[in-house]
Amino acid sequence: MVNSLDLSKKPADTRVVVAMSGGVDSSVVAALLKSEGYDVVGITLQLYDHGEATHRRGACCAGQDIHDARRVAERLDIPHYVLDYESRFRDEVMTRFAESYLAGETPIPCVECNRSIKFAELLDTARDLGADVLATGHYVVSKPLPGGGRGLYRAADPDRDQSYFLYATTQAQLDFLRFPLGHMLKPDVRALARRFGLAVAEKSDSQDICFVPSGRYTEVIERLKPGAVTPGDIVDHKGHVLGRHDGIIHFTVGQRRGLGLAVGEPLFVVRLDAERAEVVVGPRELLATRTIQLTDVNWLGDGPLASEPPREVAARVRSTRKPRPALLTGSDGGAEVTLLDPEEGVAPGQACVLYDGAGEGARVLGGGTIRTAARSATGDRGRSELEPQRAATPARSLS
Repeated sequence: MVNSLDLSKKPADTRVVVAMSGGVDSSVVAALLKSEGYDVVGITLQLYDHGEATHRRGACCAGQDIHDARRVAERLDIPHYVLDYESRFRDEVMTRFAESYLAGETPIPCVECNRSIKFAELLDTARDLGADVLATGHYVVSKPLPGGGRGLYRAADPDRDQSYFLYATTQAQLDFLRFPLGHMLKPDVRALARRFGLAVAEKSDSQDICFVPSGRYTEVIERLKPGAVTPGDIVDHKGHVLGRHDGIIHFTVGQRRGLGLAVGEPLFVVRLDAERAEVVVGPRELLATRTIQLTDVNWLGDGPLASEPPREVAARVRSTRKPRPALLTGSDGGAEVTLLDPEEGVAPGQACVLYDGAGEGARVLGGGTIRTAARSATGDRGRSELEPQRAATPARSLS
């Protein structure tokens, strides 16, 4: 793996900044590249510091993890810097997370963090330090394309593949990034950590929403946006009031449990109406979605998206789901994805990531934020048969 970074320069002449979160994956990246002779510099971002998160298992980018990253850097004898990004992280990630939930969306803060913080601010810092590349511990593959530039591909370990969360990486960023763990399996990574004598070899993996110390994201929203949560009605798809709720932030599309209803049949959340403060429920068949409108699209495929005729792709609407056959139609303002087989629980705010196939190693063509999801809702308060589940606020521009 001496040339694992796909660089023409010799390792000894190559400076690599490694984003060190304090976990086993990024620590192994630093150790591996150091062992191969690269000039390695470690950087850790302090993104938040809730009191109970400081030592909580499953957190990241806070007190204990910064300490662990520092210990690994000392073990490897590499320079290590801690950058305070708390204010930027609060504004760009945490506040947007709260606003998205209040608008009836189901956001993915990891995507926003990668887009706004890790692959923007951190990448610029790496260049300021004279780095040739920035390396991370993500499980995803990057390799040169025949026509120039680099492509993004699913990782070798399907259970660890993080390509869904990295679809928003731009081509310019991708050309500067490297992911040395993309071809590895997690047990092999832990074995390397033991071989290098890293204290984090058995450390637990971090959770998805790293800035929620208690695991109750609604508490974070209420703290960030005090007084913004509005109680309202739980209604069926025909508008009949079935009960009350304490705020739409407590619900997500596809949810069945915790509705507090006794109606004799299974009901699911099929839509969140932020303007009316309504949680709309209905039978499971109303969750089926075929057509998805995307905004904030990042295109990594060959040629401009807007000039593409409808093309066959594989679409992934949740990180835990497999890519499914779909047709993609691009435009200047976004994209439309038509699923060949309907998916359930497609929610605004989530990502729809597009691949050139459904198998392991498939190339990431891009993706976007789900703005609307057209689902069957016959008789839904006079609306058309294909009723779009729409967020209440205008789409943000992150270009």
